[in-house]
Amino acid sequence: MDLTQLKMFCLVARTGSLARAAEVLHRVPSNLTTRLRQLEQELGADLFIREKQRLRLSPVGHNFLCYAQRILALSEEALNMTLNGEPSGNFALGAMESTAATRLPGLLSAYHQRYPNVALSLITGTSGEIIERVREGTLSAALADGPVNLSELNSCKAFAERMVLVSSPKHPAILQPADAANDTLFAFKPSCSYRLRFENWFRNAGLQPGTFMEIQSYHTMLACVASGAGVALLPESVLDPLPAAEQVQRHPLPAEISDTATFLVWRRDAFTPNVEALKYLIIEQFDAVPDPEEIQP
Repeated sequence: MDLTQLKMFCLVARTGSLARAAEVLHRVPSNLTTRLRQLEQELGADLFIREKQRLRLSPVGHNFLCYAQRILALSEEALNMTLNGEPSGNFALGAMESTAATRLPGLLSAYHQRYPNVALSLITGTSGEIIERVREGTLSAALADGPVNLSELNSCKAFAERMVLVSSPKHPAILQPADAANDTLFAFKPSCSYRLRFENWFRNAGLQPGTFMEIQSYHTMLACVASGAGVALLPESVLDPLPAAEQVQRHPLPAEISDTATFLVWRRDAFTPNVEALKYLIIEQFDAVPDPEEIQP
């Protein structure tokens, strides 16, 4: 097994086609076929289900893909470490939509200016999605809702957030979960930690949450709320800059629901110069003071 085989395997898994993968890698399809067969023989299992026009991952292939992606990511990080420990190379960073919109424009601009040898790519998703990708090794780090308590991950607080419950201006005052029990609840998909926080607000009061309607953007979510179609829970840092912020009513929430924080998350075995540089740039820009235990990886 070598890195070239793993790159071939991951690309074929992503495209579902030997021909497309071969074109990207500037090789002939027969070369990929031979190398992948050798990999399968070494592993003693079929990684693909071969159909007429397409390859699909087998159950073993699905499991092996996570390891292959992690090995490739760690190998690249290991190469970067040889360059005098300076930030460089590819840096895949995950972030929540809210963080990408409100916190990252200035931060990433400063990062690029200070570390021009880093090719930083940003992938957005829910907290659950990006944390899982850090665990897999396909993201070097992520900015996610925290705290994050997983044995293979380290994290530190990046910045505080305040959640806001909003409704249309005509909605009666919402002082407790029962006041919104019959409303449609706008939120992102179930892996969103803010949605889970919203659900727990009802469940902690002994109530079943109302019907959730999944929304893909905060702009759309706020438009739905302003129209009177339901209520939503979103970060105040996202709400304030939006033009529709004046068209909704804000309702008070207990601190255990409103107060949260975004954390920088990385694998314990992959505290690279790229991640370290981002960590201390966050501390510099947002005046975050890490606990002494968080200074070291």
